Amino acid sequence: MFSQLVVNGLVTGSVYAIAAVGVSLVYGILRLVNFAYGDMMAFGALVAYGCNGPLHQSMVVAALAGMAATALLALALDVALWKPLRARRAGFMSLFLASIGLALVLRQALLLAAGPQPEAYRVDPYRVFVIGSVRLSEAQTIAVATAAAAIVVVALFLARTTAGRVLRAMADDRTLAAVAGIDVARATRLAWAISGLLAGLAGVLAGLVEYSFTPDFGFQLLLPVFAAVVLGGIGSAYGALAGGLALGLAEELSTWSGFAGGVDPVYKPVVAFVLLALALLLRPQGLFGRARVA
Repeated sequence: MFSQLVVNGLVTGSVYAIAAVGVSLVYGILRLVNFAYGDMMAFGALVAYGCNGPLHQSMVVAALAGMAATALLALALDVALWKPLRARRAGFMSLFLASIGLALVLRQALLLAAGPQPEAYRVDPYRVFVIGSVRLSEAQTIAVATAAAAIVVVALFLARTTAGRVLRAMADDRTLAAVAGIDVARATRLAWAISGLLAGLAGVLAGLVEYSFTPDFGFQLLLPVFAAVVLGGIGSAYGALAGGLALGLAEELSTWSGFAGGVDPVYKPVVAFVLLALALLLRPQGLFGRARVA
């Protein structure tokens, strides 16, 4: 039972981690809290469903289509909305309100385009893989394998590639990076593209794990993803990975019967946020964040 909960936590946490990196990259460079990120995830999931369901494409092709479409959406939104706001030197509150407004517009647009009915990918819900005492459905197996590969690729990209080092430099100090000769506009576009790719992938994986999803399911994922970003350290991509995995494990293990009888699964999000609050009381900057000295 415990090992099953650990695996379930890793599945859930992997989805949170991938999405949290996308949020963290944009915030680290632009100081923008993207409240539309959950709806971007839903957009990617729906595009993938369109390829996998009506068009009968494989999940690999569908996932790649969802990721590509979400990356294009992220770049288009930057050109149409965020870049003009940056040019006008919009303050934090203006960006905050624009982000909330964009989330509402995207959510309603998805509902109008796809309808309120739940959708599901063409995977066998009754096919189960047994590894020791752990049981994984086909959807969970695909999700955890893809998420593990994606986390490794993201970590290597940030650590070993020039583009990854540029993004981390921008997140540390945007002004200093510009003085050092980094093309800020190009790095910003790259950050949005990667954020969109990760949003699309996280949306597809979340749709797989939940078996069926509606066009507004991204809003339900938004708060746990933000919690993962804060837990790991705001602006830290590595922290976002760690925070997402930790949050997923905390949610699932809280229901373990050996943990004072376990809590009702309905309260899993509550447990996660309680742990987040406790962690921030002990370490306000998060797991990988830097303490600020007044």
